[in-house]
Amino acid sequence: MSIRKALPLLLIAALAAVILGSSASAQKSATFKAAMVSDTGNINDRSFNFLASQGLARAHRKLGAQTRIYISKSKSDYLPNLAQAARDGNKAVLATGFLLADDMSTAATQFPNTDYAIVDFPWVALKDKPKNAIGLTFKSEQSGYLVGYLAALMAKKQGGKQVLGAVGGKKIPSVDNWIAGYRAGAKKANRRIQVKIGYSDEFAIGFSAKCKEIALKQIQQGAQVIFQVAGGCGLGALDAAKANHKGKRPVWGIGVDADQAYLGKHILTSGTKKVDNAAFKFFSLVKSGNFRGGRDFVFTLKNGGQGVGKISPKVPPAFVTKMNAIKKLIIKGKIKPPATL
Repeated sequence: MSIRKALPLLLIAALAAVILGSSASAQKSATFKAAMVSDTGNINDRSFNFLASQGLARAHRKLGAQTRIYISKSKSDYLPNLAQAARDGNKAVLATGFLLADDMSTAATQFPNTDYAIVDFPWVALKDKPKNAIGLTFKSEQSGYLVGYLAALMAKKQGGKQVLGAVGGKKIPSVDNWIAGYRAGAKKANRRIQVKIGYSDEFAIGFSAKCKEIALKQIQQGAQVIFQVAGGCGLGALDAAKANHKGKRPVWGIGVDADQAYLGKHILTSGTKKVDNAAFKFFSLVKSGNFRGGRDFVFTLKNGGQGVGKISPKVPPAFVTKMNAIKKLIIKGKIKPPATL
C-alpha cells in the first residue's frame, strides 16, 4: 500500500486511538486525562493539527492516558472548547496554534488546576501570564532557510525566471518565520532570486481552492517552486505545483510541518516541525508530575525539533551536500536566519 493511500487510514487510526482513549482498558489503569483543542484547520490538514493529534495518540499508547480531541469549527469555539476540556477533568490540555493564545490564557486563568500548553506562542507573550501554562515554540525559520536554499539552487539549475513562491495561511509570526527563513535561504543560494508571497487568510482544507489560486498566480509570474505554509488550505498550493510539474522547468512544491513527500513526485522536500514530539513532551511532563508552568520550550534544528523532510531524488547530491553544510552553520550559530519579514 502506498503512503498516499495509507494516509486516510492513518488519520482514522489516529482518531480512533484518541477518541477511544476512554475505552475499558484505558479506564482500568488511567486517571490521567489529556486533551487537545484544534484550530480551525482540523486534524485532517495532514500537517500541523494532524501532528498534534499524533502526539496525543502517543500519550494514549505510552502513558495510558484517556484522551479526547475538541474540534474547533470556528474561532468562537476556542474558548468554550478550552474551558470544557478542563470541566471534563482533563489534567493536560494542548491548545493547537497561535490563534488560540488569548483564549488559552483566559481558560488557564479560569482553571488553575488544569495544566495548559500552547503551540507556536511563547508563554512570555500571553496576556495573563498564567502559571499553569507553557509555550511550545519553534525556530521554523531554520528549516525554512534550508528549504529556501534548496529551492533556489533548483531554480538556478532549471534556468528561466529566478522566482519562488510562498503561500501562507495568515500573516502571523508562526507563518512568517517560515517564509522569512525561506526567503533568506533562497537569497543565500541565489542573489537574483525573487520570492512572491501571498496569504489565503485560511488554514482549513475546505479552502484549498483559495490557496491553489494564489499559487497559480505566482506560477504565472514565473515561480518555479511553491512553499505552502497554510496547513490543509496549502494542499491546494501543492496541487497547483503538481499541475505544472512538467516540461523543461517543472514547478516544484514544498510541504510544511509534516513530511509531505507522499503527495507525489512534484514535492521537492518539506520543512518539518515536530509538533507531535512537543505535544508528547507536554503530556509526559504533566503525567510524571514534572510539569512547571511559566516557561517556554523552544524546538530547533539542534535539538531535533525542526528538520527537512524527504528530498526528491531529482535533486543533485551536490545540492543536498551544500544544504547540509548550511544546516551545520545554523546549528553552530554562524548563520542566524531571520524570523520576521
